[in-house]
Amino acid sequence: MTIAFQGIGVAASQSVAIGPAFVTGHGIHTATQTLIDADQVGDELDRLNTAVAQARRALKAVRSQIPPSTPRNIAEFIDTHLLMLDDVALIDEVRKIIRDQLFSADWALQLQRDTLVSVFDAMDDPYLRNRRDDVEHVVDQIMSFLHGAPTQLEATERDLEGCVVVARDLMPADAITLRNRGAVAFVTEFGGPVSHTAILARSLSVPAVVGVHNITRYIRSGEPLVVDGDTGTVLANADAQSLAYYRQRLGAIEARRRHLRTLVDRPAITRDGVTINLLANLDLPEDAQAARFNGAVGVGLYRTEFLYMNRNDLPDEAEHLATYLTIVHALDGLPLTIRTLDLGIDKRSEALGDPGPGCCNPALGLRGIRLCLKEPGLFRPQLRAILRAGALGPVRAMLPMVTNVQEVASVLAIIAELKEELTHEGLAFDPALQVGAMVEIPAAALAARALARRMDFLSIGTNDLIQYTLAIDRLDDSVNYLFDPIHPAILRLVRMTIEAGRALATPVAMCGEMAGDPRFTRLLLGLGLRRFSMQPGAILGIKEIILGADTRELERRATALFARLDEAEPAQLLDVLNAA
Repeated sequence: MTIAFQGIGVAASQSVAIGPAFVTGHGIHTATQTLIDADQVGDELDRLNTAVAQARRALKAVRSQIPPSTPRNIAEFIDTHLLMLDDVALIDEVRKIIRDQLFSADWALQLQRDTLVSVFDAMDDPYLRNRRDDVEHVVDQIMSFLHGAPTQLEATERDLEGCVVVARDLMPADAITLRNRGAVAFVTEFGGPVSHTAILARSLSVPAVVGVHNITRYIRSGEPLVVDGDTGTVLANADAQSLAYYRQRLGAIEARRRHLRTLVDRPAITRDGVTINLLANLDLPEDAQAARFNGAVGVGLYRTEFLYMNRNDLPDEAEHLATYLTIVHALDGLPLTIRTLDLGIDKRSEALGDPGPGCCNPALGLRGIRLCLKEPGLFRPQLRAILRAGALGPVRAMLPMVTNVQEVASVLAIIAELKEELTHEGLAFDPALQVGAMVEIPAAALAARALARRMDFLSIGTNDLIQYTLAIDRLDDSVNYLFDPIHPAILRLVRMTIEAGRALATPVAMCGEMAGDPRFTRLLLGLGLRRFSMQPGAILGIKEIILGADTRELERRATALFARLDEAEPAQLLDVLNAA
């Protein structure tokens, strides 16, 4: 009998997998409260140090087995965990708890894990809140050695060619090793859209379904499974008809992959002759190769936060410049849009120190352009590097979290000062550097005309725009059903921004997840959007839709949709627009 399980789908380049289950992992290790005598402190510290050293050796072993061709962000998961093994906030605090409170090493480790997890849980940023996974994974690795139990990897030496891994959760090291051993899909009880397993599954091109509660209780190793990363469905003991359907889908997926590759060098021009710019979002300099591989005509969003993370000092102008020039050279003449740092209360660099107790809501605190203007010593080196990089390639600067024109005026004044400095120093720079603003706060959308009058371009960041407008957190299980890109308020703010840009001849792009979602491509074309920026892997699928689109017809349909926006379900109206 076929049994279906539902979770959160993670569609990679291949979104379906069929294979026997391999069930592994039975939850994180836990400890019981245990007091020790004062003369046992040395022994407990030795136990902890030995376990940390063993965990470090195990992670380095996995790191050394990652093929050179693997995307860098995969290796960086392991690098992050190695850094955490030396983190004062983790290991040194555990040692302090052992000495001061006379707790056993494993109980002290669990106490500190709980403390750090509570800190991450309080963060507003969805990506950083999921960094709690790093803490739990590293602690669990150490715990396994403290308890003398085999780690998940040590218990998984068999060949997994063609298997579907089913686990409560997967550490990054586990996921990488299991994939290298032939696993074709992951299914986990925990996780969300930006959890480690989801991110790794996409990077490793492995379909996955996460958040399938209690599935390890119902599935046995060897049981045949079907994993559908598009719908978030897992089928156990699928009947012949279902198997035939999914095998047909596998064939269709491969055929579609081959077809999309034929579109790489084809310009994104609609049937009525309108050229659409398809740009890439980059997280790391190495992602520039993926952008070119998928036919991007430039980079619409390069996030610079990684330069500030996992370090106790700040990058200087030289480091900024070297990083930007690496991307400029890799893009070989394609334009690069650099978003200035979007650090704040919820995305702190250790080098910035303690932000203080004043902020209760990180999302509404000192972040993005607000932090940059308050800390010019942090901001000016980055702007100087962007100006200098512009002398060697087409580079633009983009300002995050803009709220009003006063912020824009302040930034432009700083840039004018820096141009004078660079001229006086005899350093080459781009005197006509284009500067744009992100529209990701409702106030910015409502003030889009004023911003468009002063900016060289605008870019709509839909992820934050939706969360700020609807006052919801899409990772909060109690309210994430309200995260709706086609809520009437969102559509009106998007249209308002695009129309403001069109009226003032200021280019408008979109760089949020909505831009790379094929469900919304025709609607956005109908609203007048002509610049889409997305993850490189989404570009070809969006291009296929654009090649078959007629913008005049889509504009007519979008107008009809807006006329009925308050009287019908937006999802139904979108279906009509896409089907017509």
